[in-house]
Amino acid sequence: MVRSPRSLSFVAANTVEALASREQLIQIYGNTRPEDADVLVALGGDGFMLQVLHETMNSSRLIYGMNRGSIGFLMNDFRIDHLPERIAAATENGFHPLKMTAQSADGTQTIALAINEVSLLRQSYQAAKLRVLIDGQERLDELICDGLMVATPVGSTAYNLSAHGPILPLDAPLLALTPVCPFRPRRWRGALLSDRVKVSVEILEAEKRPVNAVADNTEVKSVVSVLIEQANDKTARILSDPDHSWSERILAEQFSN
Repeated sequence: MVRSPRSLSFVAANTVEALASREQLIQIYGNTRPEDADVLVALGGDGFMLQVLHETMNSSRLIYGMNRGSIGFLMNDFRIDHLPERIAAATENGFHPLKMTAQSADGTQTIALAINEVSLLRQSYQAAKLRVLIDGQERLDELICDGLMVATPVGSTAYNLSAHGPILPLDAPLLALTPVCPFRPRRWRGALLSDRVKVSVEILEAEKRPVNAVADNTEVKSVVSVLIEQANDKTARILSDPDHSWSERILAEQFSN
């Protein structure tokens, strides 16, 4: 549980519904500058929540989201009444994002964080050819596919699930390595990895079969290699209602139609 918050800051996605809700809540509870608040109340959808989590990484601020978007898997239900009491009773979840180090064909290096997943996707009409190494040891000498991703437990119900990857419990020390439309090896459907490993992906025939790398909303075009590892020095902190916790949501997702 969280101590009763002394100050709240309301931040909203740039949509009519989210902005109107923000004004309504400010009239009732007031508003503190984000940098001075105990808790940031994020109003929007999952994309906006990811944005806020990235912006507040390693800060002392807690994020409490309320759904003013579409799916809202990362958000709590939107209700106006008794908000301080809800926040005080909320459960805190802290987690480490992934760090992507992408080497581009022009020699530049890009480092980006991913809360959901790091994905490699073909850039042209031709399938990608990838070489996959785990902690420096080759595991796949040639994977022909549309793409490949490494997903966290938080992101396992997002793009990873749509690519038929496994759903991971939030507290599982695991990562999902999931291919997108694999052509060869035909029967390879991915792997479960310890969250302590380093995943290296080398792009074969990079000029003929260009590949883009994406860490959440950061995209790098025409990469030649990508290193993916957990960023243990970074932490995001999010609050969930006890009756709608992330663990419960992930468990329920496994029994949904």
